[in-house]
Amino acid sequence: MRRAAIVPAPSRSLRPPRRVLISMASLAAATVLVRAGLLEPVVGPIVDQAVRNIITLILCFSALVTLLLWFVRESGHPAWLKQGVAGALLGAVVVAAGMLRIERVSGDLVPEFNWRWAPARDRGLAATPLAAGGADAAEHRPWQATPDDFPRFLGPDGTCGIDQIALDPDWEKSPPRPIWKRPIGAGWSGFAICGDHAVTLEQRGDEEIVCCYSLATGAPEWSVAAPTRHETVLGGVGPRSTPTIRDGVVYTTGATGWLQAIDGGTGKLLWKKDVLADLGIDPAAHAAAVAWGRAGSPLVLADVVVVPGGGPRTRRDARDPEFVALVAYDRTSGDRRWTAGNEQISYVTPHVATLGGREVIVSVNESRVVGYDPAARGVVWQFDWPGHSNSDATCSQAVVIGDKQVFISKGYGIGAAVFEIAASAAEPWSMREVWHETGSLKTKFTNVALHEGHAYGLSDGILECVRLADGKRQWKGGRYGQGQVLRVGDLLLVQAESGEVVLVDAAPAKHVVRGRLAAIEGQTWNNLCLSGRLLLVRNAEEAACYELPFVANPVAADATR
Repeated sequence: MRRAAIVPAPSRSLRPPRRVLISMASLAAATVLVRAGLLEPVVGPIVDQAVRNIITLILCFSALVTLLLWFVRESGHPAWLKQGVAGALLGAVVVAAGMLRIERVSGDLVPEFNWRWAPARDRGLAATPLAAGGADAAEHRPWQATPDDFPRFLGPDGTCGIDQIALDPDWEKSPPRPIWKRPIGAGWSGFAICGDHAVTLEQRGDEEIVCCYSLATGAPEWSVAAPTRHETVLGGVGPRSTPTIRDGVVYTTGATGWLQAIDGGTGKLLWKKDVLADLGIDPAAHAAAVAWGRAGSPLVLADVVVVPGGGPRTRRDARDPEFVALVAYDRTSGDRRWTAGNEQISYVTPHVATLGGREVIVSVNESRVVGYDPAARGVVWQFDWPGHSNSDATCSQAVVIGDKQVFISKGYGIGAAVFEIAASAAEPWSMREVWHETGSLKTKFTNVALHEGHAYGLSDGILECVRLADGKRQWKGGRYGQGQVLRVGDLLLVQAESGEVVLVDAAPAKHVVRGRLAAIEGQTWNNLCLSGRLLLVRNAEEAACYELPFVANPVAADATR
């Protein structure tokens, strides 16, 4: 009887074999190519920097798992060492998950961590800075509008541009002067200004607050609170719309649906309306569909205040639509007057424009841009603009060019386009696409400023100039993150996501930086506000006011460039 041959067990190496090294080298090379954008000619355009970051994370995780699997299953290291390394890694993950939480996420999906036991910063602030009617209430008088007012989202005309003042471009010779700085509640709301009063929305604990501050000193004058809180990991904490001020009354829309009218002189609440409850919208379903909180600011007309509606509606008449694009309330009583459209909302503010000789309310809905007749509430014109309000959301305003064209832009790989009205006897009027550039002006959280035939905006965090006639890029430069822009004459104030404010020429020749101001610190998605020479900036932690240098003779300033 023959004995079975004894086959020696294969020796196991202490070093990774060639196939593992090749796999890891391939993943590392792919990571470098993705970060540098060199894979796009082969696989097509990668949507934005956030997607690059996600792909980078997946590739790095895959490389780590490849190495770990070889080490545990195939390497020649002792069993105790394998078990120890695997246990240590698993323990580190468990401990980190138990001790850390994601405090916030940047516009490019880079997380910032904090200890789980550390309270959210806004919860450490006073619940309300000052009660309605606050200190020196007897001295409060009706607000009077002034030529320097910044009474609404994106400025006096809602166009992201101001032309009545000329800034001095030499910030080295005449730097901005700090006036005040103070802590503030969470949220991405901007300031609106009437006279010496600056109003914004903020989150403090479980209250969403409309707060008025003195423009001159930063001291709180009054506040009005609503018992609600909006918070998501990706979107952050707090409200994200900007107040609208008209005839001394402050109108605000909160992240969860509160619409309020407040007397500016006294801080007295005139009326408030829960838009979701009024329209019969299920809050949970709406929060899932409009995932980052309601962001449209109020549009105030002669007799009504118009805000985005939403959906889905669970309490409605059989004839009512499931979704409402716009809803209007009486300015005096707060009673609902009318609704328009049957589409889900986006994160854009409705505004009035004249196109084709007709005045319309321009509404950027979830997947379509529509012009509604403000009297009949019917559709005058419309065109498709893809998006979903719980994923690739639309946040950028549609901008009117002349009498027949509409400019629109967004992130998520959609880019910018111009549509032109082809007026006819039939309604709605047809719309023709003039041009569409998917690689231009990918404005994820921001808006564009138009100036002399060109559009300026942050395209995936990089400032870009595009010619409006044909969409041709003129230049692209400067990494500012997902910030904001405001045009002042022929200059741009760029609010970087880091909190820095940068002064840039609004000129198609090239990207020219004129000055820099370390205005505030921390993640900043809020829009700038300028009243005369006073610049207001804020984020989710602090607000500040700076006096900007300006020139009395704009012609002389132009001659120095």
